[in-house]
Amino acid sequence: MRKDKKQVIGDEIGDDPIKLFLAFEPVDGTSPSLHKLVKAYRGLRVDDFARFVGFFQAAGYDLSATDAQGHDFVALIQDQRQAAPYIDVIHAARA
Repeated sequence: MRKDKKQVIGDEIGDDPIKLFLAFEPVDGTSPSLHKLVKAYRGLRVDDFARFVGFFQAAGYDLSATDAQGHDFVALIQDQRQAAPYIDVIHAARA
């Protein structure tokens, strides 16, 4: 990285960039709700993901959406090393 460039890690992002994850649409037969959750999981830190889930629910999307094999978001990510806090967010939102 050039010396005149500052690396930014950890700065909080605003609501609008988080809400952009609601705009992602699947190109195949994947459930739009499931697709949006996966995209947000891959692109957001856990605190931002928690905020996203609030926007997600307010927009009427389904936290329990499944893929063609019947796997929901938690089932899809549960074996990933960094998934636990994201799964906690989903469980809290479902409660």
